[in-house]
Amino acid sequence: MATNEAAVLGVTEKAARLTAEMEGMDTPELMRAVIEDLFPGRIALVSSFGADSAVLLHMVAQIDKATPVLFIDTRVLFEETLAYRDKLVAYLDLEKVIAIGPKPAMLAAEDPENFLWASDPNRCCEIRKVMPLAEALEGYDAWITGRKRFQAQTRGSLALFETEAGRVKVNPLAHWPAAKIIDYLDAFALPRHPLVAKNYLSISCIPCTSPVKPGEDPRAGRWRGSGKVECGLHTLPLYAGADI
Repeated sequence: MATNEAAVLGVTEKAARLTAEMEGMDTPELMRAVIEDLFPGRIALVSSFGADSAVLLHMVAQIDKATPVLFIDTRVLFEETLAYRDKLVAYLDLEKVIAIGPKPAMLAAEDPENFLWASDPNRCCEIRKVMPLAEALEGYDAWITGRKRFQAQTRGSLALFETEAGRVKVNPLAHWPAAKIIDYLDAFALPRHPLVAKNYLSISCIPCTSPVKPGEDPRAGRWRGSGKVECGLHTLPLYAGADI
């Protein structure tokens, strides 16, 4: 077996073992374990500063305010999201929030009018999200996401630990129901994203985000009517691309 194949297999086995060992662990305790014990100095939280983001950001702030938080600024986000990011960073006293985003030259070449989302939404997500995050995660052994099983049918079997491009991907809220999210936000009086009050339950780029109707999955407002359900950050191994 090639060395890189063996390494990937080792990470896959580690993720499966960690899932089995930590499935029933209290979530704040799990977060402390991955940040302080399992991947000290080699893990980042990737946050959209969206509807539920304050939960994990608050946990990180209780453990180590200097934990890297990667925020993907696609350049077409709601002003409310940018303002909410600034508010939460100050409120939680987070020390290392790193904004990443698409290369200006690539946007100028492929999406000069910010309209690629209409003709090729997959490529739009690639250059605005996937490639920037792949580059930003170089040097990290693990990253934390805020995905949850209740958000959509495509996430119904989400594991606590996964692998991606030789890294461990941690989904500490995978098993949390929607009610537990609300309870946590209320218990710690955490600020809410202002668009949540307008039924935006999954918030990303302006052109591809709409309010959710009663009875719909929380992510039903993303890419409405297109058949697209994921941006690409969690469907394939991240890659920076030869042109980045």
